[in-house]
Amino acid sequence: MLNSLLLMVFPVAMAFAAANDLFTMKIPNRISIALIFCFFLAAVMAGLSLETIGYHFLTGAAVLAAMFALFAFGKLGGGDAKLMSVAALWMGPSLIVPYLAYVAVFGGLLAVIVLCYRKFVPAHSLSLPGWAHRLHVHGTGIPYGIAIAASGLMQYPSTEIFRAFAS
Repeated sequence: MLNSLLLMVFPVAMAFAAANDLFTMKIPNRISIALIFCFFLAAVMAGLSLETIGYHFLTGAAVLAAMFALFAFGKLGGGDAKLMSVAALWMGPSLIVPYLAYVAVFGGLLAVIVLCYRKFVPAHSLSLPGWAHRLHVHGTGIPYGIAIAASGLMQYPSTEIFRAFAS
C-alpha cells in the first residue's frame, strides 16, 4: 500500500502545483519540500542505489543553479524555479534532456495560449473570476508551473521510481 501511495505523490503534487500557479500565481514551498522528502523515501523503497540517488540529487542541484540564475534575472518565478528543480530530481540524469524539452514545448504553447487569451477574450466585458482577470492583464506573468507540471507528468512513467513500483 505504501508503494501505491508513493507512486501517486509526484503526479498529485505536480497537479496541485499547476492548479495553485494558475489560481494564485504562487507555488507553495511545502510542495517542493514534500517532493524532496518523498523522492528520497520512494528511491530507497524502490531499491535505487546510493550512487543513483546521488546522481538524481546532482541533477536537481544543477537545474536549481540554472533556475536560480533565471530567477535572479527576473525571467522565472521562485516557485517555478523550485518546482522545476524538484521535478528534475525525480527525472534524474537519464530523463533530464527530454524533460527540459517538454518544458520548452509546453511553456511555448502555454505562452501562446495566454497571449491569445489576452488579445481575443474581452475580459472587461465578461464576469470572470479574479484569476482569469489577472491572466488577462498585460505585463503579468504566465503560470509556468502548468508547463513544468505537464512536462513532469509526461516523463513520470519513464522514471526509475515509477518503473520500480509499477512492476
